[in-house]
Amino acid sequence: MEAGARSIRRAKTSLLYIALTAAAVVVLFPFFWMMVTAFKQPGTEFDPGLLPKNPTWDNFRRVLSEFGFMRYFLNSVIVATSAGFFATVFASMAAFAFSFKTFVLKEKIFLLIIASMMVPGLMYVVPQFAIVKKLGWMDTYQAMVIPHLANVFGLFLLRQYMDTIPRSLVEAAKIDGANDFQIYGRIVMPLSLPIVATLFLFAFQFHWSNFLWQLIVTNKSSLYTVPVGLAMFKQQHEQLYTLKMAASAISIIPIAVIFLFAQRYFIEGVAKGAVKG
Repeated sequence: MEAGARSIRRAKTSLLYIALTAAAVVVLFPFFWMMVTAFKQPGTEFDPGLLPKNPTWDNFRRVLSEFGFMRYFLNSVIVATSAGFFATVFASMAAFAFSFKTFVLKEKIFLLIIASMMVPGLMYVVPQFAIVKKLGWMDTYQAMVIPHLANVFGLFLLRQYMDTIPRSLVEAAKIDGANDFQIYGRIVMPLSLPIVATLFLFAFQFHWSNFLWQLIVTNKSSLYTVPVGLAMFKQQHEQLYTLKMAASAISIIPIAVIFLFAQRYFIEGVAKGAVKG
């Protein structure tokens, strides 16, 4: 009986691995095809075979130098890094206040802020655009960054994590004479590093792939980010498939690199920060 049960478990496990492998192949094949096409010679993108016969880096060189994607890439790095950093800092400071401080109507204010997540993001586009236009920020980096620095989801995620930090550590620091900024910077933030890294990754990814807002507030090609530049490039060069695939491959490089280096913090942060411990 035990041998039969083990055989059934092994069969179920094998079927599970087969199903997961098949799902991974289906999900990753478009990325594989994109990378392969990016290395093909122009005009050979639909040739039979999974691998390019004469692979070349020239598609990437042309995209970066001839079509301005080096500038688009730099703009995206500036916007995504600065927005991700400041959004994470502001969310962590707000989470610290809601987690460790006491003030009037604290929980009601927190619930009101969280309720704003129920409003579709497109509802904010018109008032944000009106404010940016009134301030004279059109075609500037601040228009691309500042309107999205309030991260309600980040506030929720960080507060959930900070609520698990032992209050005895904070009380001991207060007894030793530490003020709020010292407690925040020397105790709470180091202990919250996994969830902070996770939030930064989320914010960076959002701003890196943000297309609609960057298209609305920028009319100068010199300020295009990668998603906007890629859309314009596809529209103007519909038949250049190898170059389009090279540009698309360039657009995902930062997200892949950051995730590879920060995946330990990302997994730990999601596991510990999603729910109270």
